[in-house]
Amino acid sequence: MGMDAMALLKAGAFLPAMPLVLDAQRAFDEQGQRRLLRYYIAAGADGVAVAVHTTQFEIRDPAHDLLARVLSVASDELTRAAQQHGRPVIRVAGACGDIAQAVSEAELARALGYDAVLLSPGGLKDYDDAYLLERTRQVATVLPVIGFYLQPAVGGRHLPYAYWRALCDIPGVVAIKCAAFNRYFTLDVTRAVADTGNRVALYTGNDDSILYDLVTPHQYVTADGAKREARFVGGLLGHWAVWTNTAVRLFRQAKQLDAGQPVPADLLALGNAVTDANAAFFDAANNFAGCIAGVHEVLRRQGLMDGIWCLNPEETLSPGQAEEIDRVYRMYPELNDDAFVRAFLSNDAS
Repeated sequence: MGMDAMALLKAGAFLPAMPLVLDAQRAFDEQGQRRLLRYYIAAGADGVAVAVHTTQFEIRDPAHDLLARVLSVASDELTRAAQQHGRPVIRVAGACGDIAQAVSEAELARALGYDAVLLSPGGLKDYDDAYLLERTRQVATVLPVIGFYLQPAVGGRHLPYAYWRALCDIPGVVAIKCAAFNRYFTLDVTRAVADTGNRVALYTGNDDSILYDLVTPHQYVTADGAKREARFVGGLLGHWAVWTNTAVRLFRQAKQLDAGQPVPADLLALGNAVTDANAAFFDAANNFAGCIAGVHEVLRRQGLMDGIWCLNPEETLSPGQAEEIDRVYRMYPELNDDAFVRAFLSNDAS
């Protein structure tokens, strides 16, 4: 990873998880994908995570065989964006599967110029924690690793403090994305990071508490009386794939708060609004069944996607989800970035 990108990642970056753009035949829409990536960087994102849950794990299925192509297109477009905007753009590639698959995907990402790997534990419930740690060690010899606490509702499992404490000691682990969607489990991660001196950067993936994670200090006292603190410094979120320009501004506002400064009440109120909007986008009422389609629906309404098609034809909005998206649009007009998107699309088409 280049030093600029490494410094940015460690300091705390804004990283949306990239949705996959398809056409009406459910074929990969390369031009639409490139346009969506340009939107993220124009909106102020520090980089993008590709081939992750929001991108649809089905890109790896032999029937679609899209992993290499999607990674290649995204890397190329993000490289162009970095040159155009004159700033580092972090490229994160998702990797999953057993050790052999994860290492192979990391090697592909390295060959395509990616900076780091987000290593998913999804689908590995039959493997013990020691296996997951060894998998991390092996992948970290290929590219820097962002560890991943994935919520059980979408394929993750409980991973205890001891696991995260050991993960923090693995050379090459540079960050942890905590998407446990559970405050008890989140505390296991923050305590582990604090106990290892914050060598590893903390990233929120808790879409149900984004702003709260970013403004809350996690303070601990060790057995010998030493005080330690950990903070979330950045985020890697599927939620940030929509209304991105507004989300960037909220992220910067949270980052600018001085340590010990009271958090403004209006920012805390916006935290609740963001969580409510996420419930609609991610279909929390139906155990996240429509989470990818919900993100697509917002992008479709804005003109950044032509439709909400997924590789799996059965993956679509849940009953009532469109109405919930209507509701949060109406209740929280300050959160959308529709005006920014209209200006972007007008300039991008010219």
